[in-house]
Amino acid sequence: MSPDFSTPGSVRSAAEVNEEIRALWRRTGGKLSAEERAEYEFLVVEWAAAIRGEVVEAA
Repeated sequence: MSPDFSTPGSVRSAAEVNEEIRALWRRTGGKLSAEERAEYEFLVVEWAAAIRGEVVEAA
C-alpha cells in the first residue's frame, strides 16, 4: 500500500504510520529500492508530523 505522495499532512496516528514503516522494512528485507526509499522518507515525515500533533494535543 503506497502512500499518496501528493496528499499533505497526516490524519493517521504516529502508531499507524510507524506500523507501516515497520511493514515496509519487513516486506523489503531491509533493502530499499529508490521508490521504496522515497516511500520510507515520506512515511518518516508523516510520522514526525503525527508525533508533533500528538504532543500538542497532550499539552
